Amino acid sequence: MSIQPALTELPIKTSESGFYRGFSQMVTISSKFLIGGLVVWAIAFPEQSGAVLNSINTFILASFGMWYIWTVALFIIMCIALALWPAAGRLKLGQSHDMPEFSNFSWFSMMFGAGIGVGMLTWAVAEPIYHFNNNPEVIQGITNSASADNIRMAYKWSFLHWGISAWACYAIAGLALGFFSYRRGLPLTMRSSLTPLFGSKLSGAIGHTVDIVAVVATVLGVAQTLGFGVEQFVSGLERIGIGGLTNEAGTANTAGIIVAIVVIMAASTASALSGVGKGIKWLSNINMGLSIALLAFFLIFGSTFFGLQALFVGMWDYLIALPDMLFRVWTTDGVEGSVATKLEGWQGSWSVFYWAWWIAFAPFVGLFLARISKGRTIREFVLGAMIVPSIMCFVWFTWAGGTAIDLTLNGDAGDTIFSVPDGDKIFAMVQYMLSPTLGWLMSVMIVVLLMTYLVTTADSAVLIVNTINAAGDEGPKARPHIIFWGVTLGAVVAALLLVGGLKAIQTAMVIGALPFSVVMVLQCFALVKAIYNDGKRESAGMETTVPNIID
Repeated sequence: MSIQPALTELPIKTSESGFYRGFSQMVTISSKFLIGGLVVWAIAFPEQSGAVLNSINTFILASFGMWYIWTVALFIIMCIALALWPAAGRLKLGQSHDMPEFSNFSWFSMMFGAGIGVGMLTWAVAEPIYHFNNNPEVIQGITNSASADNIRMAYKWSFLHWGISAWACYAIAGLALGFFSYRRGLPLTMRSSLTPLFGSKLSGAIGHTVDIVAVVATVLGVAQTLGFGVEQFVSGLERIGIGGLTNEAGTANTAGIIVAIVVIMAASTASALSGVGKGIKWLSNINMGLSIALLAFFLIFGSTFFGLQALFVGMWDYLIALPDMLFRVWTTDGVEGSVATKLEGWQGSWSVFYWAWWIAFAPFVGLFLARISKGRTIREFVLGAMIVPSIMCFVWFTWAGGTAIDLTLNGDAGDTIFSVPDGDKIFAMVQYMLSPTLGWLMSVMIVVLLMTYLVTTADSAVLIVNTINAAGDEGPKARPHIIFWGVTLGAVVAALLLVGGLKAIQTAMVIGALPFSVVMVLQCFALVKAIYNDGKRESAGMETTVPNIID
């Protein structure tokens, strides 16, 4: 059977006039209906919505834990294989003459800021502390909770959740979109990445479904990130003297949530209106600069030797244990309180939750990575998108989180850092380390840094959602649609926080991630099939790219 030419056209019907001019009404209206319905349901019937979402979430964690674990393992294997496969690694995400639009610094800044930057400020301190107190080795009696022999285990598990596993999810989505959009000339939207499997059928209902699933997953995944950020932003405002925004437990109250959402979403919507090359690029460069300054503070004034040792020993432990951690699935023995049941519960609360979070975040970060990576080779993209951000995360976790552990274990901090809410831990630590004046100034800088990360994440998400709704059109979008999704994203975060806190957002996100995980597995097969067939097309003298694509 002769090889067929590559599919280079995928018409998607969009409105030619009216409010939805340039947008796919099926995708846009359906997405708005699903997200809007969730917001209204959560606010109007908080108890019912919470019970239903929790039931679905419990079923997914119990029935699909293995699916999430092995799916993320597949993404890592696929990324490494594509980078090492000579026929794939040399291919550009674009035409042979295309060059990268952004410098390496801006590329890494935008990638890190949109992909994971917000989480660093919360979890770089909080997660090592959690695993320092409890992890699978503690549950099995191998190490002791909150003891020196458990430090290495704390970093091994922290690195698992924030290392190459997270970035492999983003890289698969980004590669699939960049390959088919910039090499084939297909629309920059999720359905294009499945053309080797479904062909022109993606112009219809199948393609609409894929894009709707991507929009819903994006909104819920970003809402999860913003939810953590809002809690921390409010804690920061309290630390610098803006009171009345937290409750007795130290978490954001209703006024704090509303204030934070209004400030963040107003700024992000304004930035989104300016586009990727202006507002988002400059914000990304600013937050990378502030991140380096904050990290330098921990390197110089924190537990420097402790952090350095934790970095290299932790990376060694992580790499050695990675194959087992990636494929290990713990299942209960049916006995409440048994080691097996505790291990399954731990994995569901941590690893499975994180894999769902990264998968839900993948359409947003993946499309954004594709947008800023045109002209880079697959090998360059994989190494840049997986290795560099992972190392940045490891450095953050070891110097920021390591300082917190060292101050508690070997210093006089006591429960000063451990006892406060997750979002407040970094503020408690810097104010313990410094004088009141310097501690206040450092807290102000962290609040500004957090603000830039939150705005970068939110405005990027708004642009990405509109790009998918507009059938992959990267051009300027109508202001009402940008404003709508900015308000809607804020409403999702506020509604779920107000009716159920971060748990409600986590539950909705895990549910939304499941259908998109299926799309991502299909993207892996589509990429391999496309690259393999391109090799046969080149041998037959056939074109594998669409020349002279107009940006």
